[in-house]
Amino acid sequence: MNSLKTALIQINPTVGALEENAERIIVEAGRAVEAGAQLLVFPELVLCGYPPEDLILRPNFIRDCGEQLRQLENRLPSKVFTVVGAPIRDETGRYNAAVVFHGGNVIGTYRKMLLPNYGVFDEKRVFREGNDAFTFDAFGIKVGIQICEDSWFPEEAACAALAMKQPDLVVNLSASPYHHGKRRDRENVFSAAAKKLNAPLLFCNLVGGQDDLVFDGGSTIFTAAGETVAQAPLFEEHKLVTDFPNPENFSSDDRKNIDPLEEVYEALKLGLRDYVEKNGFKKTVVAVSGGIDSALVVTLAVDALGADRVAAVTMPSQYSSSETLSDAEQIAANLGVEFHTIPIFPIFGKFTEELSKVWGNTAPDLAEENLQARIRGTLIMALSNKFGWLVLTTGNKSEFATGYCTLYGDMAGGFAVIKDVPKTLVFNLCRWRNKQGVVIPPTTVERPPSAELRPDQQDTDSLPPYEVLDPILEAYVEKDMGIDAMLAAGFDEATVRNAVRLVDLSEYKRRQGPPGIKITPKAFGRDRRMPITNRYRG
Repeated sequence: MNSLKTALIQINPTVGALEENAERIIVEAGRAVEAGAQLLVFPELVLCGYPPEDLILRPNFIRDCGEQLRQLENRLPSKVFTVVGAPIRDETGRYNAAVVFHGGNVIGTYRKMLLPNYGVFDEKRVFREGNDAFTFDAFGIKVGIQICEDSWFPEEAACAALAMKQPDLVVNLSASPYHHGKRRDRENVFSAAAKKLNAPLLFCNLVGGQDDLVFDGGSTIFTAAGETVAQAPLFEEHKLVTDFPNPENFSSDDRKNIDPLEEVYEALKLGLRDYVEKNGFKKTVVAVSGGIDSALVVTLAVDALGADRVAAVTMPSQYSSSETLSDAEQIAANLGVEFHTIPIFPIFGKFTEELSKVWGNTAPDLAEENLQARIRGTLIMALSNKFGWLVLTTGNKSEFATGYCTLYGDMAGGFAVIKDVPKTLVFNLCRWRNKQGVVIPPTTVERPPSAELRPDQQDTDSLPPYEVLDPILEAYVEKDMGIDAMLAAGFDEATVRNAVRLVDLSEYKRRQGPPGIKITPKAFGRDRRMPITNRYRG
């Protein structure tokens, strides 16, 4: 069999930046050819970015994608084969496609056969399913193409149809979003697909952040026996060049074994960096309280963007302790960020003075607590409006789940960096980060969590300890377990019923919150769509 040098080119496109994405494809193709590659593979929908969502329904968008495909036809290296993921439209409809270029022409197009329509995926809304497997001849080697989901179900039609064509080599163009544990799932799935197809399988994955999704790259080479022999790095652009069909020529030097906490941290960094960069923000601002959530967010921001692009502001109330104030100042100093202090108690006093004309002699309660949070939200949004800073909110998944957050208060902002990070994971990420170099004050990590909105307040006044709460939330939110199943699993009934009630009643808050980075198998938002008006408690 002839030899074929292949390049899996995982790049970071921007949704809708068609000309910019096409130019990147051309440049990277040229570099791959310089490295000796003869078959170049780019990720799924790399031309338009993923997910394009309802942009696909706009006729002008599909037309402009077609124009960029014509530009690629004219400008891609003509002596090699290049496979590019792109949306196409023909007389039968719109398709998620892989377009094959060679000799200055399009020599074939494959239409994705299996369209995912679960979790974060909504492809059946905008695309039609293809119905034919596809192969092409590249220098005497029969290459088959699949797109992402096609390989995830080896016993279904897409793999069966391609196996009938007996390809020598299969390439899979993917935009497979990250969550912790996903890499292991992918390896199992693509290993099974390679065995089913009886051919080496080259998985080329997108990399980068897009709104709430992070694509982690990790493009991988599988032998026909399903063995993993090479893998590109995670969370960065990379060109994985290998020889086919000689496994001994596959280099596994790029395979990256990464600590699970580092993996999550890198996903959060990439998602944050790309949201800021792709939306054109020059600087971010974080409300630092001296607590662990804001400590993690401001540290992530500096690690992702640099200290010069991060500002911190602390807004103490009459209930703020000297310890948390000191920690807020300390972490800002450790990170070298711009730091401001704006006390809220004079404003709070004026607000309550005016509100007392309506409130009368009612006893202080949650209204006064939420008022403090909303004053802080107003102040930090004023800084955002004045200077164009992006406000990074600091709420974690445990708080979003139970509604232990204030609408228009600590939820006010542009991007919720740790929205999908349970509180127990927040602690673990902070401890991991300090092992790389201590920037978060140890007292911040050790202190019992508190909103500090009333005297001697602790989170456990309102919620179970997080080590008890988080497994219940994982069971209910991520695993869709009902109350009966959770009780059978050994969870305390009163705690379960209260947690379920809080999650269900807080849907209206989450619906109004900012987007945030998905790092778990099921995040709030497009991953989990629940009615606000809902009386079911099963």
